[in-house]
Amino acid sequence: MSNPTYILRYFPLVGLSEACRLLLTAANVEWTEEHPEWPQEKPNQPHGRLPVLVEKNPDGSPDFIITESCNIERYLARVYGFVPADPKQAARQEQICELMADVFSYLSGYIRASSDESKQMFLGKFEALLETLIEVQTKLIEGNGNNGRQFGDSLSYADMVAYGFYKKLMIAMARFDANVPKFVKSKLTPKITQLIATVEADPLLEKHTSKAESLAAAVSV
Repeated sequence: MSNPTYILRYFPLVGLSEACRLLLTAANVEWTEEHPEWPQEKPNQPHGRLPVLVEKNPDGSPDFIITESCNIERYLARVYGFVPADPKQAARQEQICELMADVFSYLSGYIRASSDESKQMFLGKFEALLETLIEVQTKLIEGNGNNGRQFGDSLSYADMVAYGFYKKLMIAMARFDANVPKFVKSKLTPKITQLIATVEADPLLEKHTSKAESLAAAVSV
């Protein structure tokens, strides 16, 4: 049976779909990216949001359509074996991904807040939870043999989500507040920069990373 093919709908920039791009690339499946006209195409998308993943039958007809970035990531990770089949082992990876999503939600709140009081509240929560995340991830890498990975000895769901997460913070958020990547970079540990470099250099991701802006370079400058 032929593998399904995919369309990933998102904007032509680093953002919520970065880990989805990595997972599709690592899975070595046929996929293309569409950039819908926005907001004209908003009513035609599930939940009125992007990213959207369209899974197509071998004849090219749409078979399955889902939205929400974390949901798409989990689906692809499970289908293509980047998260363990054992529920307990999978949960260990998923909880780290949930923590990254929470950190990013505080940063989004900071960017969108209209009052100085709200901005400071969200910024404080973002900075505190980011430090917690970095501490947790650093311990995971150390406990995993200092091989530049959080789990096991090969590319994982959690590693690809982490790479996409730090790329959002270091590259995407610079458009909104140049102080964000400066703060993030000041908090990164050598183990986190090792994780970033290890993921970026993984042969499974070469088709994407060789053409994309380098996160490893951004954190090492």
